[in-house]
Amino acid sequence: MCTRISENTILNLVYWQNCCNMNKILTILLLSVFALSANSQEDTELYESDIEEPTKAELDHTSEIGLDIQFHASSVGGTLGAGIKYGYMLNPNVVVGPSIRLHRSWYNFQGINSSWNIYGGGAFAHYRLYNYFFVGGEFELLSTPFVQNTATVGFQRNWVPTFLIGGGFSRQFNESFRLNGGIMYDIFDNPNSPFRQAYFMRKENGALIPVIYRIAFFFVI
Repeated sequence: MCTRISENTILNLVYWQNCCNMNKILTILLLSVFALSANSQEDTELYESDIEEPTKAELDHTSEIGLDIQFHASSVGGTLGAGIKYGYMLNPNVVVGPSIRLHRSWYNFQGINSSWNIYGGGAFAHYRLYNYFFVGGEFELLSTPFVQNTATVGFQRNWVPTFLIGGGFSRQFNESFRLNGGIMYDIFDNPNSPFRQAYFMRKENGALIPVIYRIAFFFVI
């Protein structure tokens, strides 16, 4: 004797079976999420326990005054000047802020003597790594009366943008001052740039490469 099962009964059985399977799946997922959460919490606590707390000096150290000196001289002229930076510490590795610059340049060739001032300002950003290295960028807009192109050399004050990028050595001493020494590349390479006298590299054809060296001191304030 065979009992015929109705179509509705089969559908109910299938639905019930699917519900059971779904409940099992949901239970497994919930247990897995709970286990992962517990492990993640333990790992986070272990990781946080390994992080060194900032020193009091690092917490109190929020701003700096930076100073870089530029000097170049030859038989026909030279430049002596300085750049001053005010640096605000976003964190122990990143310092940003405004800058100002003042240079005095002179020219003496074949009986022609001349001198002029260069001044301006801008902004900078440095990233310091492991208290040994730094990378960064420095933008400045400088006023200079020296204008040069392929045809003439004259004196007409104009504003020249410069944008130095580079990096090098960076080390803090006695938690009171920092020494930076690096190589900077002027990506604008303006022919009227006041930094041209400091370019120290040339291509094979004799053309100047817009690279300068820069030494700067940063004092904690």
